[in-house]
Amino acid sequence: MAGNRRHTLAAYGMAALWAAAAQAQDTAPLPSLPIRTTSYMVGVGPTRLLDTYLSQEHFGGTGFTFLSATERRRQPSARWSTLMEHQAGLATLNDRADRTMELEGSYRLFWGRLHEWRLLGDRLSLQAGGMGAATLGFVYNTTGGNNPAQARAAIQVMPTAAACYRFTAGRCRMAVRYELQLPLLGLMFSPNYGQSYYEIFSRGDYDRNIVPTTMASSPSFRQQLAVDIGVSRRLVLRVGYLGDYTQARVNQLKQHTYTHRLMVGVVKRFQILSYRP
Repeated sequence: MAGNRRHTLAAYGMAALWAAAAQAQDTAPLPSLPIRTTSYMVGVGPTRLLDTYLSQEHFGGTGFTFLSATERRRQPSARWSTLMEHQAGLATLNDRADRTMELEGSYRLFWGRLHEWRLLGDRLSLQAGGMGAATLGFVYNTTGGNNPAQARAAIQVMPTAAACYRFTAGRCRMAVRYELQLPLLGLMFSPNYGQSYYEIFSRGDYDRNIVPTTMASSPSFRQQLAVDIGVSRRLVLRVGYLGDYTQARVNQLKQHTYTHRLMVGVVKRFQILSYRP
């Protein structure tokens, strides 16, 4: 009987310790988890293009853009964030006489780090930092010829600034965000004046085809203006404008692409949980 009583008391003691540990775990504050904000947007608008390697004529038309942006913080109160954006576009263009058509396509990857300052009771946030950008693209002239297409490839370092103001309109929570990137320096691919792609890739005749660029030889900038509208607790609608202005003058050739897009999409925000079996 004494042995059974000792076993019973031990069992009760273990159960009490288990319950106390579980209660302490439940009442302990949860650690701050990484938070990620992702937006998906599509847009349409005019494109203006000049590439003197293909033609001395200016082209204009309508283009479409897909933009995905993800901002990640180690915790909600973190001042540093990582921003990644994917941008893909396609446009069909005609010359001013409407006799020649060109097709332009591009993909751009942006990655950077931003520091945030919060003002006005966290309603206003200012961010500044730097981003790297990689671009791949093409321009195809449908009239053919010896050089009917132009390839585009570039990498750039871009100082970046952003501002976001949060407010409430009635019962609707809203935010206005502006973002600006200015390419500072980089490298780009370009054939030289009068040089064919056959000479570059088949004969291996390199002629300064990888060109350093600065704000002087490639004055460009990119800007975004967006309004976030809280439709429900789980759905945020984003409407905005994307302006992308790229130009360069290298190897005695000139090129520019000006795009204006009316964008619409959705925004999602969630915390990342680590799973441990």
